[in-house]
Amino acid sequence: MKEMTYRDALREGMDEELARDENVVIIGEEVAQYDGAYKVTKGLWKKWGDKRIVDTPISEAAFIGMGVGASMLGVRPVMELMFWSFHSVAFDQLVNNAANVRYMSGGQINCPIVVRGPANGGTNVGATHSHVPEAIFASMPGLKIVSPATPEDAKGLIKTAIRDNDPVYVMESTILYGMTGEVPEDDDFTIPLGVAKIEREGKDISLIAHGGSVAHALAAAEELAEKHNIDAEVINLRSIRPLDQDAIIKSVMKTNRAVIVDESKPFCGVSAQLITLIQEYAFDYLDAPVGRVCTIDAPAIYSPHIENEQLPNKKRIIEKVLTSV
Repeated sequence: MKEMTYRDALREGMDEELARDENVVIIGEEVAQYDGAYKVTKGLWKKWGDKRIVDTPISEAAFIGMGVGASMLGVRPVMELMFWSFHSVAFDQLVNNAANVRYMSGGQINCPIVVRGPANGGTNVGATHSHVPEAIFASMPGLKIVSPATPEDAKGLIKTAIRDNDPVYVMESTILYGMTGEVPEDDDFTIPLGVAKIEREGKDISLIAHGGSVAHALAAAEELAEKHNIDAEVINLRSIRPLDQDAIIKSVMKTNRAVIVDESKPFCGVSAQLITLIQEYAFDYLDAPVGRVCTIDAPAIYSPHIENEQLPNKKRIIEKVLTSV
């Protein structure tokens, strides 16, 4: 194992896949000479050149459409969105085309495209740059959605996504890019889609989270143990669709209580789906209603102090847990 940042883990995963498969290309705004808006692609253009690392005009509709078309012809494009908030500009390409072409062609045409970039609030960039849209895409058959929470997740999931024959959308976090953690040194290390990880074993309540919310859940779990003698289990979903339903149900059956921590909005969000799942398959094991801590249901607030309270945080998670035990 080696220590590296979330940002470097993403880069190393893409670099290894560029070496492994000549059909892999990276496409997006400023990914080449500028090294990427968040320096995730730093050094790759110098190493791989103009034909493998391709800068684009500022038009998500154009370059996502180009990537979808290229993927149908055998290329494996990794498309960078500067913010997932810009998904709406290319919604037809991302949803109507990429998600449906394999089904509409009777399995004759694959669309092995990866679209990646930050999908998070908490950086005080306003409502138009702070969307967390995994629930939107997870509701579309034909798409796979992952949300890495650690550097290990970042490398393992990006490599798996690139090798997958279906569209995989990777929801990252600008707040996590500088996070350090242990990553296996194996250059063939991958994480299967649809497999969650128990980040912390516990017996009193299940905290179920993904992406940046996992760190908040872990921090809350530590304080719950130290100050309240509550032993919380923390599940890192890693993958939203496919979803590791067995891991969720098994944990709830063990702890008999659950709180979902989800940065998306509560209405029709990922948390709503998880609560339905628990209600359907683990209702008889529950000793309390399933709770959830989501982003407060309003556009992202620009003020740093208010946005920090709008998003899931350790304090809000602890308060919710204490009402559930």
